[in-house]
Amino acid sequence: MSESDSGLWLGIDTSTGVTAAVARPGQVLASRAVTATNVHAEQLMPLVSGVVAESGHVLADLAGIVVGVGPGPFTGLRVGIVTAQTLAYVLDVGLCGVCSLDIVALTFAATRPARGFTVVSDARRKELYWATYDAAGKRVDGPHVTLPGDVPTGLVVGPAAEKYELTGERVVVALDPGVVAAAPELLADLGTEPLYLRRPDAQVSTTIKTVLTGRPA
Repeated sequence: MSESDSGLWLGIDTSTGVTAAVARPGQVLASRAVTATNVHAEQLMPLVSGVVAESGHVLADLAGIVVGVGPGPFTGLRVGIVTAQTLAYVLDVGLCGVCSLDIVALTFAATRPARGFTVVSDARRKELYWATYDAAGKRVDGPHVTLPGDVPTGLVVGPAAEKYELTGERVVVALDPGVVAAAPELLADLGTEPLYLRRPDAQVSTTIKTVLTGRPA
């Protein structure tokens, strides 16, 4: 990221559930998650309030906000990003958006793997979001959304590592936004444009309908 601060950061991600964390440089102070995928709007702000209180601070103490921009489902990402944008505006603090898969990669890279790896998360519809990384956690390909059979073989990590029969070694790694909130300079700021990777299920119809008025002759 282009901007860093010595103060307190809030991390938010709604790509694989609802997660929020508060961190200062090098230290995650509080982190919470709700795994249900249909309660983003109801759970996010209470979760944010909870982690801020648990950290011993108030929202006004925040120096910046980092939000995961996906890939993920349309509704979940929208809730997380809009919430982060609103908080950043009200609090007048910086806002950074990062690839959600990169957050997982940063977590796993801290274990010093001897080789590159692939991060996967659930895309529903029997598909996976994935991206590949070198051993240092730098993304080298992706993100993509495909069938599980199209995910590269080898070392596969992430929230959905054991969801399907993937080839190779698999390690479940949860997404914790506190990891990047504690070191926001380690990931590139992508802005807040969501990474849907596919069109949302609900589409605005472009079909022109003819409305008949009056009685036929």
